[in-house]
Amino acid sequence: MKQLSFFILSIFFSLNIQAQFTTPGSGINYSLSDLVTASPNTISFNGTRYILAQPLTISANDTLQISSADSLMVAPGVRITVSGSFFTDSASDPVVISAENPQNHFDGIRFEQGSEVAINNTKITYGGGLRVLTEDFSITNSYVAHHISGAATGAAISLSRGAPVIANNTITLNDLPAVASGANQNVPASILNNWIEKNSQSNQNRPQINMGPTGGTQDTLKIIENTIIGDRSLDKVGGIAISNFVNQEIRAIIDKNTIEDNRYGITIAGPNAFAFIRENNIFNNDSQNLPNSGGSGISLNSNTNTQNIIARKNTITGNLWGVTLLGNASINLGTNQDLGENSFDNNGNNSTIYALYNNTSNNINAIGNCWISSNPNATNTQVEDVIVHQTDDPNLGLVNFSLYGCNLSTPNTEVLNFAVYPNPTEGHINFKNDFNFNKLEVYNLMGKKIKSFKLSQHENNIHLGLPEGLYLIKFIGIQRQYTKKILIN
Repeated sequence: MKQLSFFILSIFFSLNIQAQFTTPGSGINYSLSDLVTASPNTISFNGTRYILAQPLTISANDTLQISSADSLMVAPGVRITVSGSFFTDSASDPVVISAENPQNHFDGIRFEQGSEVAINNTKITYGGGLRVLTEDFSITNSYVAHHISGAATGAAISLSRGAPVIANNTITLNDLPAVASGANQNVPASILNNWIEKNSQSNQNRPQINMGPTGGTQDTLKIIENTIIGDRSLDKVGGIAISNFVNQEIRAIIDKNTIEDNRYGITIAGPNAFAFIRENNIFNNDSQNLPNSGGSGISLNSNTNTQNIIARKNTITGNLWGVTLLGNASINLGTNQDLGENSFDNNGNNSTIYALYNNTSNNINAIGNCWISSNPNATNTQVEDVIVHQTDDPNLGLVNFSLYGCNLSTPNTEVLNFAVYPNPTEGHINFKNDFNFNKLEVYNLMGKKIKSFKLSQHENNIHLGLPEGLYLIKFIGIQRQYTKKILIN
């Protein structure tokens, strides 16, 4: 009887193994309907959507191309593995790849080293994330949400090598960070114009963008024009972190992002770090509300004096700390030839304001900044009160904060009060264009731009002409940008 049971069990596992489908690797370009023909036990079509019941592998030399608004529903625990090419795009509604049952995630998609991947206008949800081992990867105008640990364990989009492009996407409500790379992997990614919101729902000590080193002088990580909004109920999740713990190099450009409601805004940790941090709006990153554990708008930490971080024209408001320097970290906040033009206000804890806390022995240039934007006529004494340095402790380095003032540039804190009404709306929006925005762009939640309007200098009334739903509207000007959500009923 035991031998018979073992025999039956062996047959069961053998059938399961046979039900998995691996393409032959002979240069075939498959559509989903082609896969149904090639392996009907693995993938089927019910008239409205495709259902993947067993693991699927696209072998090297083969291609899976989804070029229309097809829906692929994947059974619980099933993984898609790509060693060849994987292309998705649709001229109309998005391609959909999701779990057959949202309560029971599929295992995710693994892109092997050497594969070629271009994902566009695609909605990928309720899986185990995207594990990106290839050097040739892009995901654009897409929606990535509700992923848990599976094929990817580091992030919803977990990177390993190359210079991947992640642009114009919405990445939200994932159990893991939105985007990450390994601590010992050089990944100079381009992370551009994404809406990144409420990721790391497992509330581990991992930020929404969590990157490692980038490699040599020609390899630069670009994190530009993203909106990174936290979930204030998650007290351990930061905004952006770039770390070098393996004695490699960090080269980064962090420009024109909005970073709000996280545990901290931006942190760069480790030696050999070269970065520009410019024109970011860093607001209210204090969700944990524990000053000894975080809450900085910008925090730098290094065990050697080999950081060259240049910060210009950032607006840093409402955090527990403005800028903090730890260990042997260093920052350039402005020189006589190149004014900082950063704007600070109300960064504090325990009833004390800390615009800059230089907790190192390094001397810091911080010339030409607005240290208290709510008090543009602050005196030298008042500015000194919001900066901790050698004057407060002789063991600390001196901060040169000369040429301070709030009329050196136009601060961005006012944009927080920029009113767009009504919201929700039935299709019209009104606003007074006091900030000289010249263009309004409308995006769907997939990150795809769907409309654009020219703006006048004063009162504007815009008929959006869109169906019911939630949209992102971006106001664009020469000196600033501003993005917000709007609901059409």
